[in-house]
Amino acid sequence: MTTPVLLGAIDPESRDADLPAHYGDPMREQRTAEAAAVLVDRSNRGIVAITGPERLTWLHNLTTQHLLALAPGEGTELAVLSPHGHLEHHAALVDDGTTTWLDVEPGTAGDLLDFLLKMRFMTRADPVDVTADWALLSLVGPGAGEPLARLGVTELPPPRVDPVPGAKFSSASVAARPTTVYPTVPLPDGGWARRHEGRIDLLVRRAAVPDVAAALGVPLAGIWAYEALRVAARQPRMGFETDHRTLPAEIDLLAPAVHLDKGCYRGQETVARVHHLGRPPRRLVLLHLDGVATDQPPAPGTPVTGPDGRTVGFVGTAVRHHELGMVALAVVKRGVADDARLMVGESAASIDPG
Repeated sequence: MTTPVLLGAIDPESRDADLPAHYGDPMREQRTAEAAAVLVDRSNRGIVAITGPERLTWLHNLTTQHLLALAPGEGTELAVLSPHGHLEHHAALVDDGTTTWLDVEPGTAGDLLDFLLKMRFMTRADPVDVTADWALLSLVGPGAGEPLARLGVTELPPPRVDPVPGAKFSSASVAARPTTVYPTVPLPDGGWARRHEGRIDLLVRRAAVPDVAAALGVPLAGIWAYEALRVAARQPRMGFETDHRTLPAEIDLLAPAVHLDKGCYRGQETVARVHHLGRPPRRLVLLHLDGVATDQPPAPGTPVTGPDGRTVGFVGTAVRHHELGMVALAVVKRGVADDARLMVGESAASIDPG
């Protein structure tokens, strides 16, 4: 991919510090992504490849997703929880018939691999960290499907997402299949394309990234534009909208990644109890920030305080959106009302009820 023009700076402590922030005009990049299509470098994501005939059964038993009915050429999402149900890993995946590919947050592939190796026992499944060889790119926007024809991909159906069952659901009402299915197709030179809502992820050989970007022939957009659209869409991200005690239900992760009627896995009792009670301790919200004195958004982890000055939550990702202005995803206590007067640092904040 071409060298970015970095007029701003990504926090050097951020997981995205090694990605292009933008290519000269982040607001234009956002608008292009909403109207047509852009290509975003997300090659810092970790990639774990798992081979072996028992790989899906093994992952089914370890994680939150129902994987026994996942067909070759399908993708989905899953989570790994602590024994108390707290989120430890969140991954998107693809199974191509011989290999299951997991892509995870930057810097977390090693920890996930360590966990998988410890849980392998006599299972015929072989996980390997292949981040050095493979890279993830994302075509973002309503026109994302059109450039794929230049790579030989002419059809990629939309994803299927099952509704989350109510708190007192009957077992027969939940299908024994992944809660989310992302259609995928193999790419001619290896890797795959996986269709999500609003974007298409491409796994390509790292050495081939410049050639793939040139073949697609769409404008490039930096991670600032991608994150702005993610925040506006209220899509949480592990390590940003999470902390050490995050439960999947608190950040709306049930629909894409958690099957509520499958066999036992680590943390399953907490997931079931929270869902049936219907009141997770916290919730994910979109905040509008007023009176921001600088162009720098609040840092991740900045406290959200209530009218009495007490902390009621924390900011995950704050961005400047081309239409909404300065906004942030935050996690706040369940009891915080939608019309509550909040503060983030010196900025007034209000919840967008959506």
